[in-house]
Amino acid sequence: MSLPGGTRLGAYEIIEKLGSGGQGEVYRARDAKLNREVAIKVLPEALAKDPAALARFEKEAHAIAALSHPNILAIHDFARDGEVAYAVTELLEGETLRARMGDHAMPVRKAVDFGVHIVRGIAAAHERGIVHRDLKPENIFITRDGVVKILDFGLAKATGLFSSGAAAGDGGQGGETRIADTAVGTVLGTVGYMSPEQVRGLPLDHRTDIFSFGAILYEMLAGRRAFRGDSQVETMNAILKEDPPEFAEINPNLPGALDRIIRRCLEKLPSDRFHSAHDLAISLEALSGASNNTSVQAAAAAIAPPRRKISPAMAAVAVLAVGAAAFLAGRMLAAPAPIKAPEFFRLTYRRGPIWYSRMMPDAATFVYSAAWDGNPIQIYTARGDSPDSAPLPFVRSDIVAISSKGELAIISNRRGITGFARPGTLARATLSAGASRDVLDRVQDADWLPDGSNLVVTHYVDNKFKLEFPIGNVVYETAGWITDPRVSRDGKSVAFLDHPILGDDRGHAAILDPSGKVRKISGDCESTQGLAWSPSGEEIWFSCSSKGLSRGLQATTPDGRERTVMRVPGSVQLGDIAADGTVLLAHDSGRRGVVAMARGETRERDISWLDWTQPIALSEDGTTLLITEEGEGGGAGYAVYLRKLDGSPAVRLGSGEAMSISADGKWVISQTLNPSPAQLMLLPTGVGTARPLTNDAITHEVARFLPDGKRFIFNGFEPGKRSRTWVQSVEGGAPTPVTPEGVTGLLATPDGTRIVVRGAEGVRMLVPIDGNGAPETMKFIEPIEGVLRFTTDDHTMLVRRPPAPGTGVVDIVKVDLRTGARTPVRSIAPLREALGNGGVGQILITADGAVYVQGYGVTQSDLFLVKGLK
Repeated sequence: MSLPGGTRLGAYEIIEKLGSGGQGEVYRARDAKLNREVAIKVLPEALAKDPAALARFEKEAHAIAALSHPNILAIHDFARDGEVAYAVTELLEGETLRARMGDHAMPVRKAVDFGVHIVRGIAAAHERGIVHRDLKPENIFITRDGVVKILDFGLAKATGLFSSGAAAGDGGQGGETRIADTAVGTVLGTVGYMSPEQVRGLPLDHRTDIFSFGAILYEMLAGRRAFRGDSQVETMNAILKEDPPEFAEINPNLPGALDRIIRRCLEKLPSDRFHSAHDLAISLEALSGASNNTSVQAAAAAIAPPRRKISPAMAAVAVLAVGAAAFLAGRMLAAPAPIKAPEFFRLTYRRGPIWYSRMMPDAATFVYSAAWDGNPIQIYTARGDSPDSAPLPFVRSDIVAISSKGELAIISNRRGITGFARPGTLARATLSAGASRDVLDRVQDADWLPDGSNLVVTHYVDNKFKLEFPIGNVVYETAGWITDPRVSRDGKSVAFLDHPILGDDRGHAAILDPSGKVRKISGDCESTQGLAWSPSGEEIWFSCSSKGLSRGLQATTPDGRERTVMRVPGSVQLGDIAADGTVLLAHDSGRRGVVAMARGETRERDISWLDWTQPIALSEDGTTLLITEEGEGGGAGYAVYLRKLDGSPAVRLGSGEAMSISADGKWVISQTLNPSPAQLMLLPTGVGTARPLTNDAITHEVARFLPDGKRFIFNGFEPGKRSRTWVQSVEGGAPTPVTPEGVTGLLATPDGTRIVVRGAEGVRMLVPIDGNGAPETMKFIEPIEGVLRFTTDDHTMLVRRPPAPGTGVVDIVKVDLRTGARTPVRSIAPLREALGNGGVGQILITADGAVYVQGYGVTQSDLFLVKGLK
């Protein structure tokens, strides 16, 4: 019978019926205790009297309750009310994978993305000893937010194959345990997605889910079922004896590696399939662009077809041949001792970037900050003996250090200066208290002194980064910026990463030695993030890339003797090193891109070029974008490109960091990164010859053409001084300072007479370029707003408002600087996958607001413990 609205089941009130199936009826209900809507699954009356059905239903509730994973339906409660047994779960809004697919094939990228999420959920269940046994599109749910959830563990069983504990009565040998074992010969599941052993009624293990997943992934990509017949018997026969149709007949553009993954999932013998869902996830993630813990060779091996069986006779011949070869080789050359490879232990399984990671003093608990699944950055804890992470009540916060007493140093509410430079509020906190106490504002990074009494900080004061050891005692300052200060175990030295260009993660390792001197102790890195002392204190380990963004692990001594510790595909960021040498690090796979709204179009177009596309400048007519490629594709020193918004191929102009494009579109200013200090070049976009713009002792940071095209302004600093803004002729000559030290600005008025600078407390001012006249306060521009550009006159500006809470949407507003009148121009929404990576990045827009581009970033991080590194 159906339950009418208003029916009470314990603390829950039925609102409406949502659906029904062979294993239960589902209702929308209200939880009176927590005042929230939930879903309630009730066993139908006809089955409530069936002991087997009732047992499977209760088993489903217990199975789901044992799991806690973002890709598995969460259960809140299980109870009985009289004769009614019910489970209370989270309420999902969206559609099943069956409804999403319909009768059509899905795009490869979307199918693989969904597949990765499904396999992650399966892997989490298998690690708890739970097999689903009824995976099918109807049991996969896609929420409105794009989150994949696995439903209906009503046919699940606990196998005990992944349990570290022994079953009762097995003599401590870790034998198989079952919740309610299904008798051999009993067929449960859904025809079309059953494994061959399921069809035969044989005992099942986790590999039956791998087969069912293969059938689902095949259907997503082919638009038709892998196994089908005119009857259930014929379908079962196809599962036992036939292979699915070749993709060459259905989707010839399918990547061969993906075809091999599916074929291996659908092997008839369980032993020929992937050995675990975890291995399957690694192979899929390698295709989706997500990071994994294997080399490229290992990933290829994971999807290779199973080896053919060798007859005993052939095996004997092979053994003799190998033995003879080994004997001869041993006579000629003694074999070296085998090298033991490092061991990787994965700690996290969600999607998004990890920013910082640290070890607790016991080296068994790990604390990290991440932006999972498009949510704001939050601090989590994890342990090596569990795949789960627990959130801490510190949102929009980073963990930067943990004291010898277990006290946390966190930085909250970071505010961007430029690039990676984002200081915030330093606070002290503990795991148990769940509360924090603010210590100091405008801190980029920090570390505890060995006794946990005080901290060393990188402090942004008076528009300059300073190293304070301890807080309040300035020992070093720079016009660039400083990250990752780590105090030596004896408390006498501080190692850190010194970045010469504000906001850019290029830099090198440096040390403040016991005498108070700062010395460079490594070569230059194009990207460097993460640093820690080795257990002996004889080396400093740090993450560094000499080209592009693929950071490996380097080590250097305090006197500068450097070596390579490890390099892997992708990029690593060192978090911490335990006393026994165990390393905590994040493995990253990321990219930066650009989407554009071209004139006359209604949808954004992705115009990213290589792997790390940074939007720099938009031509005045809105047709051409100046970009920098800062990743592997850009090569050493980066590369400058022009690309049309129509999606036509980009044109490489030269090496360096793009800065500005002239009003007539004929010339581009670029920054050369080597040799130091950084200088400026003039690159032609068509006919012409590249030539230097500057050659002096100033470190040139950012530059822009002035509207007349005859002059340019740039931010830069002289040795030992703070950054300021300068003006210089394109034809040469000495630069002239425009602003005092510590004050910079690059946005010029349309007539080229004034620039916008940020004063005290974020107040914007207009400063004359020629020095004649007093600065003018821009009273109608709020400090929290970003100034994008002037329109066609000097009294109207386009500004960007901070993102709308919970949405990440940025509003663009036109402001009249004389009256304060405001006119909405447009709203720009972030790409969903970029929400946890900062949302909407750089915005470039035409004067009329009709054309714009937005930068975005996508990073997938996984946290690992690594043992055996030397």
